Amino acid sequence: MTDKPIFKGAVIGLGFIGAGDELSGRAIGQDVRNLDGTHAQAMANNPHIKLVAGASRDEGRRARFKQKFPDTEVYADWREMIEVEKPDIVSIATHTPSHAEITIGCAQLGVRAVFCEKPIATKLSDADRMLEMCDKHRTILAINHTRRWNRFWRNCRECIQSYSIGKIQHACVHWPTGRLGNIGTHMFDALRMLTGQQPVAVSGSLDPVLYPDCRGPQYKDPGGWGIIVFSSGMRAFIDAPQAGLFPLVVRITGDRGEIVIQNRCAKINFWQGGSKEIVPEASDKTSLDYAMEDIVSCLVESGTPACTGKDGLIALEVIMGFHISSGCGGKWIYLPIQGNDRNFEVMMG
Repeated sequence: MTDKPIFKGAVIGLGFIGAGDELSGRAIGQDVRNLDGTHAQAMANNPHIKLVAGASRDEGRRARFKQKFPDTEVYADWREMIEVEKPDIVSIATHTPSHAEITIGCAQLGVRAVFCEKPIATKLSDADRMLEMCDKHRTILAINHTRRWNRFWRNCRECIQSYSIGKIQHACVHWPTGRLGNIGTHMFDALRMLTGQQPVAVSGSLDPVLYPDCRGPQYKDPGGWGIIVFSSGMRAFIDAPQAGLFPLVVRITGDRGEIVIQNRCAKINFWQGGSKEIVPEASDKTSLDYAMEDIVSCLVESGTPACTGKDGLIALEVIMGFHISSGCGGKWIYLPIQGNDRNFEVMMG
C-alpha cells in the first residue's frame, strides 16, 4: 500500500452525505452520526488521496466545509474546480437530476474516477450517456450503493452464495418510508448483490400517499409494492409504503433455510432445525472508507469497482419498471426497458 501514488480528490455537493454537513442533515431529519461515512471524510481518511477541494452553490456549506477541512479550496462552480484543481477522483453528492451532467462533464475534463451518489440518474437515457461517456474517456464510474462495500452485507452474500440456505426460492423486502428511488435503489441493488441474479421483469403499483420533499415540490419519489422476477425464476416481493408500520427487513428463502437481515444483524434459520447468526465485524472503517480504498485500487490496478455504473443502471431499470408498470395498471414490464420509455423521468432527490 505504501508505494501507491497519491491521488487528488474533490467533492461536488457539500451537504449531508457529501461533507457531513449537520445543517443539511437537520433539514431532512437525519443525523450525520448515523451515516456509514461521508465522501469528504472518506477521502481525508485515505492515505493515498489528498482531498484538495469542494464545490457547492451554497455559500454556507462552502464555509462549513472549509472550516472542517482547512487545507482545501472551495468553489461555487464545479467546472471551475475541475479545471483549476485537476482532481483524479471526484465524488458527486448533488441532487439526482444533476448527476448525469456532472458525471459527463468530469469525464470530458479528464477526471480518472467518478464516485456518484445513488440513484445514478432520473432517466435511463441519462444513465446510458453517463456510462457511454465514462467508457469513451476511460473514466472509472462507481455508484454509492454502500452495501456493496459494507463488510456485514458482504458476509451475508457469502453465506447465501455458499449455498447455506440452499437453492433460493424467493425473497421479501419491506421498508417503512417509501421512496422507491432513494431507498429502493439500495434494496434492488442489494438483492442482486446477495443472490447473484439479474432482474428480468417488474410488476408494481405506486403508493398514492406521498409526503412533501424538503428539496422542493419538483421532487416526487413515491413508495410502492410489487414483484420483481429474476433470471433464475426467483421472485422478490416488495412492500414499501410511504408510512409503513414495520422496519427495513430483507428475507431470502431457500430450500434449506432462510436468512433474515434486519438492522446490523442477520440470522439464518435452517428448516431441519438450528440457526446461525451473522454479526458485523468490529472495524473503525466506514463503508465509504472501503469504497475509497476500492477506487484507489482500481486506479492503480485498472480494476472494476464493487458497484459500477452498470450496477447503478440496472437498479434504475427496476425503479422505472415500478413506475411504468403502475401507470399501466400493474402490467409486467420486461427488462431492459426499451424505446422511448428510456426517457421516462422520475424526479428523485
